[in-house]
Amino acid sequence: MGSLSFCYSSLIQTILDSGQRKLSAAINCCASATLSPYGKNIVEGNNRLKPIVVNGDPPTFVSAPGRRIVAVGDLHGDLDKARSALEMAGILSSDGQDLWVGGHTVLVQLGDILDRGGDEIAILSLLKSLDIQAKANGGAVFQVKGNHETMNVEGDYRYVDSEGFDECADFLEYLEICDYKWEEAFVGWVVESKRWKEQRKMSNSWGPWNLVKRQKGVIARSILLTPGGPLASELARHAVVIKVDDWVFCHGGLLPHHVEYGIERMNKDVSYWMKGLCSSDGYPQLPFIATRGYDSVVWSRLYSRDTSYLDEYQINQIQSILRESLQAVGAKAMVVGHTPQATGINSEFNGSVWRIDVGMSRGVLDSRPEVLEIREGCARAIRDGRDKYSELQVVDFTNRRKLLKRQDFMKSADFDMS
Repeated sequence: MGSLSFCYSSLIQTILDSGQRKLSAAINCCASATLSPYGKNIVEGNNRLKPIVVNGDPPTFVSAPGRRIVAVGDLHGDLDKARSALEMAGILSSDGQDLWVGGHTVLVQLGDILDRGGDEIAILSLLKSLDIQAKANGGAVFQVKGNHETMNVEGDYRYVDSEGFDECADFLEYLEICDYKWEEAFVGWVVESKRWKEQRKMSNSWGPWNLVKRQKGVIARSILLTPGGPLASELARHAVVIKVDDWVFCHGGLLPHHVEYGIERMNKDVSYWMKGLCSSDGYPQLPFIATRGYDSVVWSRLYSRDTSYLDEYQINQIQSILRESLQAVGAKAMVVGHTPQATGINSEFNGSVWRIDVGMSRGVLDSRPEVLEIREGCARAIRDGRDKYSELQVVDFTNRRKLLKRQDFMKSADFDMS
């Protein structure tokens, strides 16, 4: 046990002195351009699309004219379900090569990739790889942070799956093999992780080794995810709130006092904290308004509640708060995750909020993947093609006339779309 602690103490210092310094330089380089276009003008049919323009570091305001937007909810360490959702959305190849096939599509993932599953870093690696490919094709990939990302950076590992600890230990060893070249190791991990997992299972043993293995995993996770650690710094690149055209995306929910505080300021606060940048007292400052409390951006469930249990006054109050938040940020609708929707993706308050966490991970509800698609300002849920009612695979909530007709059909088919 002593040699293990010594080995990892040396490893911590090595990462901080070499790979972490390179990572910080890369992050600072990205921060120097807060207004950046993604690629050149693109010809789509007879139309020429303007470049995607991103304002803020982390990305906060995005102009993506003419683009199809796809939003994916909580993934919680389930790589198979993540791939299924991305394939269903038409942005990931189905040949196992993990290629971007979404063209100029914009993907937004709503956080909670960490915890409850064993392929957390692999999913983050996949999204990073897709982001690189998307930019080369006129598209883009954005992520927002969820409460499980902020919990892990705080050191709260209550919901970490045992395989999640194992993956951290494996990845840290792989990072060492890559000579602490972060980009190379991180982007390549989605390919390498399967082989490492298979080797781990083959060499698995019982008895006291399990305690040593768990300690190794916990230490590895703390190295990667402590503020200023390489994985925490990678997460720092992502926002907690992002506005793409007229749509706001966040994990829990955006409230009026968040907008008053400033969403760009809030994004920067969380980013600085995750990077381990110190405040005046010499310690990273935890951004309470974004990461702590029932009314913080990553924890709020106000817009995700089942309104069938609320009275008219409560519903009107929530709708008023939502309307005020949207007007303050200049958006038409909000997309949130965080709270699993047992009935699948759905909207409330006349389409002003969309709840897209369907609990697809095996560590949550193990439900079939669903994604939200937004085209020309209209949203619809795309559901698993294996569904019994496959003709209803695409459910258009925005067109109210079509919705009413489909509701009549579903009543006769005993199908719940709420």
